[in-house]
Amino acid sequence: MKVRQAKDYVLITLKGMAMGAADVVPGVSGGTIAFISGIYEELITSINNIDLSLFKVLKKEGIKAAWAKLNGNFLLALFLGIFISVLSLAKFLSWLLENQPILLWSFFFGLVLASIFFVGKEIKKWTLATLVVFIVGAAAAYFVTELPPNENVDSMPYLFLSGALAVCAMILPGISGAFILVLLGSYKTILDAVHERDVKIVITVALGAVFGLLSFARLLKWMFKNYKNITLALLTGFILGSLNKIWPWKKVLETKTFGDKTVVIDDINVWPSAFEGDNQLILAVILAVIGFSLIFILEKIASKK
Repeated sequence: MKVRQAKDYVLITLKGMAMGAADVVPGVSGGTIAFISGIYEELITSINNIDLSLFKVLKKEGIKAAWAKLNGNFLLALFLGIFISVLSLAKFLSWLLENQPILLWSFFFGLVLASIFFVGKEIKKWTLATLVVFIVGAAAAYFVTELPPNENVDSMPYLFLSGALAVCAMILPGISGAFILVLLGSYKTILDAVHERDVKIVITVALGAVFGLLSFARLLKWMFKNYKNITLALLTGFILGSLNKIWPWKKVLETKTFGDKTVVIDDINVWPSAFEGDNQLILAVILAVIGFSLIFILEKIASKK
């Protein structure tokens, strides 16, 4: 476990808040934020520390030794940030999605676009295998973004499964956990539960998320250990393919009403010129540039440290 000071854990909590904010938006992955903030592999490794050997250490050596093996301070600070962000920003981001979607998507588009270069340059050597995996990853993510959403579902077993699948997507850069929830038809149910403090639904989804996280993190750790370049190529492809979902300007082709919520069933990406009288173009471009630049600013700060 790394030796850290209190200010380091404050920074980790802030990174967690950024991850939580990204995961609330259907189209942006918290895993992307984790990667560009330099904590991705530590997060995967720390999650993998939760196994039977941890309980053996707890029994033989006590709580302190088990907490150190878990990298508990890191996980506590990070998930505290995610939890704070989801509770505090869910309503605000929902409002932005409803009222200023172009501006919100523009910022995230710039952020995610820069992430392609950031993650891609971590690949030490490009081979035919990494190129093929990159293309497959991009095609798979693009295909997922083209799937139509399901009708809203509030069955508890289904919500448990939704939490498990969404958290797998959450820790994958490029594929949004929130977007998976939209596809599964669970997004509105879970978002409303957070707003209304529906403990039963929140706990059910959280348990599903824990199950999915512990299972999927082991696969990711194995991939990073044995096939790092190929894994990074796959993740870079995922991020590239996900850009289709977060392109700011869309023309709605079909909508459907689920209760009091209208959901877009089908839309297509269009150029800004297709929006008559669109006076947000300049501001949208500025926000996209800010999002794009933010990645490299963070990288420069990190490299100085």
